[in-house]
Amino acid sequence: MAEVFYFTKEGLDKLNAEHRELTTKGRQEIAKQIQEARDKGDLSENAEYDAAKDAQGHLEAKISKLANTIANSRIIDESSVDTSKVMILSTVYVKNHNTKKDVKYKIVSETEASLKEGKISVKSPIGQSLLGKKIGDTIEVTIPAGTLKLEVLKITRE
Repeated sequence: MAEVFYFTKEGLDKLNAEHRELTTKGRQEIAKQIQEARDKGDLSENAEYDAAKDAQGHLEAKISKLANTIANSRIIDESSVDTSKVMILSTVYVKNHNTKKDVKYKIVSETEASLKEGKISVKSPIGQSLLGKKIGDTIEVTIPAGTLKLEVLKITRE
């Protein structure tokens, strides 16, 4: 059975746009590179041709992976997110007991994760540790930099 991927509408739209871009402009650019390399003569010793064919293989693999993700995606209605516990698409305010600072995380799918936007993957150590927790719960999570102690302060649908 294929893995199901959960997205916000915006996240899935972004993925669809990337797929369209790669299947149109991306393929055209690779085809152009292959043709230019072919025009240079003997293909058996043509490093540019080999590089272009290799790039084509990487592009097709990426297109295939995106198509699979899109085909197995489900959009989550953010208005239906239960705020009594942490779940995907919850916005969670936590107190980091190590730094004594409050931090805000939005729990999203792996492909939508962006630390600079405060979006963490549901499959990340912090995301997994927060799932199902309620306001007032404290967790300890091991990350590459050590152990974090986080206390859930607030859960919203932002």
